[in-house]
Amino acid sequence: MRNRYVDLLRVVSLGVVIAGHWLMVIVEPTATGVRATNTLAVLPGLQPVTWLLQVMPVFFLVGGFSHATAIASVRRRGGGYADFVRSRAGRLLRPTAVFVGLWLAVALAVEAAGHDQGLLRLAMRTVAQPLWFLGVYLGIVALAPPLHRLHRALGRRAWLVPVGLGAAAALVDVLRFAFEVPMVAYLNVAFVWLAVHQLGYLYADARLGRRAAGLLAGLGLAATVALTTVGPYPVSMVGLPGAPVSNMSPPTLALLTHAAWLVGLALLLRAPAARWLERPRVWAAVIRANGAAMTAFLWHLTVLFAVLGGLLALGVAGPPVGSGAWWGLRPLWIAALALLTLAVVSVLRWADRPRRASIGGPGRPGTVAAIGGAVLCTLGVLGLSAVGFGGILAGRTAMLVVVPVTPASAATAVAVGGLLLWLSRGPGVRYGQENRFMSQF
Repeated sequence: MRNRYVDLLRVVSLGVVIAGHWLMVIVEPTATGVRATNTLAVLPGLQPVTWLLQVMPVFFLVGGFSHATAIASVRRRGGGYADFVRSRAGRLLRPTAVFVGLWLAVALAVEAAGHDQGLLRLAMRTVAQPLWFLGVYLGIVALAPPLHRLHRALGRRAWLVPVGLGAAAALVDVLRFAFEVPMVAYLNVAFVWLAVHQLGYLYADARLGRRAAGLLAGLGLAATVALTTVGPYPVSMVGLPGAPVSNMSPPTLALLTHAAWLVGLALLLRAPAARWLERPRVWAAVIRANGAAMTAFLWHLTVLFAVLGGLLALGVAGPPVGSGAWWGLRPLWIAALALLTLAVVSVLRWADRPRRASIGGPGRPGTVAAIGGAVLCTLGVLGLSAVGFGGILAGRTAMLVVVPVTPASAATAVAVGGLLLWLSRGPGVRYGQENRFMSQF
């Protein structure tokens, strides 16, 4: 049976991220063009609000739950590693490929016409930034089956896996802050997000009841308060321009304790939410939102920059950030952007629909191809997040940890990775959308 609360959490987490970006991004004209800043930087008193609104950990919890269910489904149908990775990665890569392809075409046309400046330049280098989440998630998809085997092998001691990953994250931060080894910080991209993902496995096993949820929420909140008060961690759980330390990029121990608190809170709200979801109209709305969530996530910043461009072209200047008029216009601002995003979704939703998947890949060659494809797609999507789409003809580069990437090289990695995932399939039995969990991220 489909877990309705998991579907609700998936929709809410992506929806809060989208609305948060619409509220946080500020673009202001300058003498030389435009500049972008963040509402939280202008109004630092709002930064504690991110302890409720930085909800990406909830999405990774949901991912762990859904992966556990999907892995079990693949096994029942006689499939293996390649079948799981191909299905899950393909579900993400199809709408992402449409997004990347269209934006690369626009960026090439803009640069060739000599208009790579001002708001267009900012947009081409910013709209790809949320792809970091998809890159990390693709990496987790590749690691999900072996980590699930470890989870099952440990049985009642499976909680040791997220605890161990949390200890590793703490050690990384000690090396980073106490011994000034900065590059080690990027290991926490794996340790932090995998720890939250493993909690999803425990949730799928019905081992995160109210007592466990209360412990996660209470201890996580207390630890987050302590780390941000006496530790080297900022209060904000999202990155801010010019800040010396970000809890998000790369992730820190404070983000992990925040994740524990937020996951615990989400699980404590499960019972009343489940009763609400029994209403037919509410559940129907959640189903519809799930079907469009990824396309909306990919295109929401594009819609934002399109609206900002129109306002700048008309010479419309908004009220000062934080003023009464500014706050009064926020509901209308969110509503207008939401309606425009829905229009985009209605046009591009075809790329977000699940496809039929094959079970029974060609053994070891299929597994190798799936691993190689997942690795290349992960690196390519993360590379696009780092470099954006602008400066293709000029050879613009950015650093992905220690590797220089260009828009062309990152997009090529995604394309080759996608081809390898496609080649990993075999002539196995076909099955369709009757397994609803396989159709989700």
